[in-house]
Amino acid sequence: MKIFSKEQIYEGDALTAKKQGITSTDLMERAGIQIFNWLHMRMQGAQVPIHVFCGIGNNGGDGLVVARHLITHGYNVKTYIVNYSTTRSKDFLLNYDRIKSTTKDWPVVLADDCEMPAIEEKDIIVDAILGIGINRPVDPWVKSLFNHFRATKAFVLAIDVPSGLSTDAAPTDEESVVNAGYTLSFQTPKLVFFLPELAKYTVQWEVLDIGIDPEYLFTTPTVAELIGKNEVLPIYKPRTKFSHKGDFGHALIIGGSYGKIGSVTLASQGALAIGAGKVTAYTPKCGYIPLQVGFPEAMVITDSDEEKITAINYDITPNVIAFGVGVGTDAKTVTAFETFLKANKTALVVDADGLNILSKKKALLKLLPENTILTPHPKELERLVGTWKDDFDKLKKTKAFAKKYKCIVVIKGANTITVFDDKLYVNATGNPGLATAGTGDVLTGMIAGLVAQGYDALSAAIFGVYLHGKSADLLIEDLGYQSFIASHVIEGISLAYLDMFKQPEPPQVETEEEGEEPQG
Repeated sequence: MKIFSKEQIYEGDALTAKKQGITSTDLMERAGIQIFNWLHMRMQGAQVPIHVFCGIGNNGGDGLVVARHLITHGYNVKTYIVNYSTTRSKDFLLNYDRIKSTTKDWPVVLADDCEMPAIEEKDIIVDAILGIGINRPVDPWVKSLFNHFRATKAFVLAIDVPSGLSTDAAPTDEESVVNAGYTLSFQTPKLVFFLPELAKYTVQWEVLDIGIDPEYLFTTPTVAELIGKNEVLPIYKPRTKFSHKGDFGHALIIGGSYGKIGSVTLASQGALAIGAGKVTAYTPKCGYIPLQVGFPEAMVITDSDEEKITAINYDITPNVIAFGVGVGTDAKTVTAFETFLKANKTALVVDADGLNILSKKKALLKLLPENTILTPHPKELERLVGTWKDDFDKLKKTKAFAKKYKCIVVIKGANTITVFDDKLYVNATGNPGLATAGTGDVLTGMIAGLVAQGYDALSAAIFGVYLHGKSADLLIEDLGYQSFIASHVIEGISLAYLDMFKQPEPPQVETEEEGEEPQG
């Protein structure tokens, strides 16, 4: 699913109206009806008080359409106009006239000297005050209204985006943004829904199809894409009957140090479980017995040192090398990595202490093979690209970094974002169960295992992140967040693969009971 920018959304709206021979008001009516239908299906006429707060732009016009349809269907509705400016959009004005002709209970106009409306905790607030076109700071009295929403503890449903939240900039004042329990986004999710500092403004979100021109949606390139099952299915490489292990590559996992052999074990298991034909682990001598006993499917090469890696010498020809998990940052290890980079031409995945070494000796970044995959968590990313003021600045700096060093950066997190060549690939799978030691090691191995099989670096990163999260999603119902451990990810990889081809269950159709006469 593509994630469109604000400008592209406006362009799509205008093109749709032109191609379909409708007005912008017709499109607004279509959008508002979709919001109403969503509410109506869930409320089924329940007389819970609904407070619809409308701004004076097009988002407010959407809210007026919703309020009008709720009123005509007999709901308990109170409509408000948040009068924050003297400028009104034409579609807002048209729908303002329509609602006044629908009910004698005209919208209440709120201004900077108004008394805050009475709202109970059991009520519903529909937020249609400020949309994606916000281009000015929120007035103090409007911020007070948002704080009033929070104080009531009522459920808040935001239309398109929580008011005060821009699609391309972080807010400077948290109180100037509505905290929504649910956001109904038109046609496409917004990038802010997936960013750690900004996702908190909506607990859940859902996309509603408002009929934007399909050709525009399909052909327009975007700077971000949401990766789900439909996006990874075309990436998958099926196997033939006469395939053998040599067809699926050889992954070399270099890592581990005394007390941290588990990390290289997990990465090696991840590489093999995702489909690499062969996996070799390169560890200090102390890792030999644990790996041979704990993971007999892997081959093992050891360093001459008992506790750490001091030189990287091997007589195999891997298709991909993963470096860094549990390896430590001892001076001899750093020297060994530098020597290795100067000679290496093999595809590379770098994680953990490999990233920490690169951040301390940034000159080594120039030695990375093109399309090297880096998999930092936020703190490791900060060491590489520097501090950032907000999530958008973080993405900007990561893009510049990835372009400068011609690499792929996988920013691990709740919605892991893969950055490559100015584009963002936002992962849709995963859950808090993954917030436990070792899951990142497994991901490193999984990505390396995909590269070994012949997936290009970007596809391997995107696909590996998806399967990693999906494994956790499929197991979490039985295991729970707190009891989930990294080894479970490996166990769930097979389920994640199988889920890709699972067809949705057909809806159940009620049949006439046996012996009962059909109704005429």
